[in-house]
Amino acid sequence: MKKQFYVLFVLLSTTYCLAQEQLTDSILPVRLNEVILIGKPSRLDQKQVKPLASLDEYLQQSGRIDMIKRGSYAWEPMINNMATERTITTIDGMRIFGACTDKMDPVTSYVEISNLSEATISSGQEGSCHGPTIGGSLDLKRLRSNQANLGWSGSLSSGFEFNNKQRILGGMVHYKDSSLYVDANLTYRKSDNYYAGNHEEIMYSQFQKMNASIISGYQFQNKLIEGSIIFDEANDVGYPALPMDISLARALITSLKFEVAPTSGLVNHWENKLYFNTITHFMDDSKRPDVPIRMDMPGWSDTYGYYSKGKITKENHHIQFNLNGFYNRSIAEMTMYPNDPNENAMFMYTWPDVRTFYNGIYLEDEIEFSVQNSLKLNGSVGFHQNKVANEFGLESLQIFYPEMTDQQNRFLKSVSLQYKHQIKHWNFSVGSGYGERAPSVTEGYAFYIFNSFDLFDYIGNPNLSNEKSIEGNFDVWFKNEKMKTGITFSAFHIVDYMIGIPDSNFIPMTIGASGVKMYNQLTYANLIHSSLKFDYRLTNYIFWNNQLQYSYGKDSENRNLPFISPLQYQSQLQYKKNQFQTEVTIRGNATQSNYSSFYGENSTPNYVILNASTGYNFKWNSQKLMLNVGVENAFDTYYSTFTDWNNIPRMGRNVFVNLIYNFEK
Repeated sequence: MKKQFYVLFVLLSTTYCLAQEQLTDSILPVRLNEVILIGKPSRLDQKQVKPLASLDEYLQQSGRIDMIKRGSYAWEPMINNMATERTITTIDGMRIFGACTDKMDPVTSYVEISNLSEATISSGQEGSCHGPTIGGSLDLKRLRSNQANLGWSGSLSSGFEFNNKQRILGGMVHYKDSSLYVDANLTYRKSDNYYAGNHEEIMYSQFQKMNASIISGYQFQNKLIEGSIIFDEANDVGYPALPMDISLARALITSLKFEVAPTSGLVNHWENKLYFNTITHFMDDSKRPDVPIRMDMPGWSDTYGYYSKGKITKENHHIQFNLNGFYNRSIAEMTMYPNDPNENAMFMYTWPDVRTFYNGIYLEDEIEFSVQNSLKLNGSVGFHQNKVANEFGLESLQIFYPEMTDQQNRFLKSVSLQYKHQIKHWNFSVGSGYGERAPSVTEGYAFYIFNSFDLFDYIGNPNLSNEKSIEGNFDVWFKNEKMKTGITFSAFHIVDYMIGIPDSNFIPMTIGASGVKMYNQLTYANLIHSSLKFDYRLTNYIFWNNQLQYSYGKDSENRNLPFISPLQYQSQLQYKKNQFQTEVTIRGNATQSNYSSFYGENSTPNYVILNASTGYNFKWNSQKLMLNVGVENAFDTYYSTFTDWNNIPRMGRNVFVNLIYNFEK
């Protein structure tokens, strides 16, 4: 423990030493939410050296997000080293739940950077505006041209990556007049297997997907009506770190929004939305040559939801409210086909048609005491209900829990406060919070779901109590004309920590499994996440950006928690002048010494990789042609990270070319 706090002390001391200078006064707002800019309202994609990167690659820019990688597609985002059970991912505030028991379809897999403008990351209870959370939230904001110039605009894009022969084709069209706007885009990606740093072909790492998105809105007076739809379909997706692949992952995400900006009264802005999304997901192992038993594992998830949120400003109070709710149906099946055709197939529900209903309200008040000082208070309360609608699935779980009923009701609460202060070029914030969450569908109702990470079958526990988190956090930032540096720190004490615990009373169903784990609750777990950033402008055209991250996680038995980041670092030198830009990036991890052998983890060695890229914008009239080329993992290093499932190696040397043509009329 002393070592961990020594590292934190060094981070704090470094931040302090970098900023020892007397400076003139400067008003700088403190943002508790981190925002990754992606889309095109201000042509921000043209500033990226790899504009056709996947959304997973964009999210890794954050100091709070790490991505669990099971293949080359659909990585699972973790916020503050907490996976999707303890965090929330939304698209424009809409709740969406994957249909895969193995987490092959996180919400981030159903959007493309071409239809997004930014990703807003909120830590801890700052993310509770979207619902109950422990680790925080990630909100993916869609691209809209309602702030763009009148008329037509659009783009055509093409990309190629040499390592995995990934082909990327896309196009988008925007239209806006005085009252109407329309945004439509289409992206197609197809990839073969990729090669690791030792030229080893990583089998079953191929994928192909198509994503289409349309948003249309009509503005009249101070009101707006907007409808949107996303259709995403992936086929033939391989997962080399898992025993199964995906033959189909399909999502339909729709919404209808009514927005008004009142000209009088207390409410400044009021937004209402109804939404529906449906996910279909088919896992199979038909392309694997040697499996002990063939099986199909389809899953479905349907969500109906709404929210009504608004803003009120009165004197020095900035109030926000959000009344929100959803109804979700999650069902997953498994059919096992014996090698002997005379034997019967075996069928069971791995998710027994679980219906989840939630309805809650969130309130926030930011009180400005002065230009330099403010206090933000927020809280939420919600009603959460799970109901098992399938009688066969219910009876299967009653084998383990004879007294189990088909319904569980819970009340979930959260509260937090944040104090912010600025003096000259310094910004400080300190806060604390309390939040609760209910078990996920898997934690509560899983029935023999095999986890290839630790080789155990998992069984849910509907009797789990709410998980509770007490958190503390602070930010310190310094900024002047040339330099910006700061540290963020978050600590979480999680009571009744939900995790799978081995139970020797039961035998596994999966061939080769090490045993059975029942979801249970530890007395507590402690997690720490901290990051240091230091950005410096060497000249008007040369920028040096650095990031250092450190995390810590232990359970109540003093065992290391899994997927806790070792020391991570990144240093980037960037040159930008007129239409030309180039950059070189060094990125790496220290050796993962605090790994969790109890939870099936092993140590990953340290690594360092080098990326380089360059781009140029050719302009004539209202048209632009953007060319970007680069190389990733330039020295062809063979490595894997702490988030790579079963130590699947990352991609070796990869040369990419992106070409984007933009036009306006």
